[in-house]
Order: sequence, then structure tokens, then C-alpha cells
Amino acid sequence: MLDRVAGDMTAEEMAADRGFMTDYLRQSADAMAAFARDEDAQKIMLLMAEKIVTSLRNGGRLLVAGNGGSAADAQHIAGEFTGRLMYDRRPLSAIALTTDTSAMTAIANDYSFADIYSRQVMALGREGDVFLGISTSGRSANILRAFEAAREAGMVTAAFTGHAGVQGAHCDVTLAVPATWTPVIQQLHITAAHIVCGLVERALCPRPVGA
Repeated sequence: MLDRVAGDMTAEEMAADRGFMTDYLRQSADAMAAFARDEDAQKIMLLMAEKIVTSLRNGGRLLVAGNGGSAADAQHIAGEFTGRLMYDRRPLSAIALTTDTSAMTAIANDYSFADIYSRQVMALGREGDVFLGISTSGRSANILRAFEAAREAGMVTAAFTGHAGVQGAHCDVTLAVPATWTPVIQQLHITAAHIVCGLVERALCPRPVGA
């Protein structure tokens, strides 16, 4: 199939596509390398994991939300907690607020799109729970309102954002990954989520020796 598609392209078009792929991979690799060197980011991920561990140990849970690709990331993250990540263990309590289309459309219709997560946080969140809001820009109105609702409920607030994100003032702990381009920010967010979930998994469900 690739040969057939390539056969329909001019040399200039093929060169342009190869240039696009090379540039994308370079930006992705550069951002990942910068992330790997970022000791502050590692400290933040450790802190985020510690707060989630404390919540879950005390009977709390993790609520996660985002928009677009970040909504899919919220579901991905919740799935890693309730399923498994590195090895078999008990399920860990996590809910993606992006999955209940009836609730989201009702809230958006009766109130506003900016309220789709804050009202779910008010309904489902409890003191000591953790709310993780994901916004590549750090300016998503519905995520910011959800942070406000979470704080009013006595929840811990955590954020994943991009290098230019501005939501740090709204959160107890913010991970701003070293990227400004949305696709690359999202790649780093999922990497960070796997690291945080892995740390929580190791703390709450230590892997059996020899397993």
C-alpha cells in the first residue's frame, strides 16, 4: 500500500512528507530528552504520586479530566489505575470525568460547557480526593473551574500542562512539561502519567519478589 501511495506522489511531495516526519520526530525526541534531564519535573512527579498514594490509602480516589486529546488521556490514565500498568495488582480507585456523555451534555446544555467538570467534581469529589486536570495550554475554562470546585471541596489539585501553562496558581502541584507544541505536550503527558501511575503502583501494591 505504501508503494502504491508513494507511486502517486511527486518527488517534491515525498521529500516534503519525509521532512515533516523528520521534523516531528526531532521535536519529539528533543522534548523527551529535555524532560529526562529535568530534575524539577522528576520531583514534581514524585510529589504528585505521593499525594495520590496518601489519598488512596485513606479511602480517597483520583478524578481526571481534560479536553480533546487530553480527554482521551484522562480515560487512559484512569484505565491504568483501575486495570494494571507494570504488573498484576489490585485495582486502584480512579474516575475519568470525560466518559459520562449524558452528564456532560446535560450540564453543557443547562449551564455551560465551562461547568461540565466542576459540577461532576462537586457531585463525586470528597475531601482528600485528588483532581488531576489536563490542559496543554493551561487556560481551559472548564478545567480551571474544576480546580476551583475541587479546592472548595478540600481536594488535592494537580495539573498536567505545557511549558507555557498558567494554571500553577490554581493547583497544589503542577507539572509543566518542556514543550509548547500540543502534539508533543500530549506525548509527554502520557509519559508522565505512566511514571506517576507506576510510582503509585509500586507504593501501594509492591511487586512480589520473583514475580
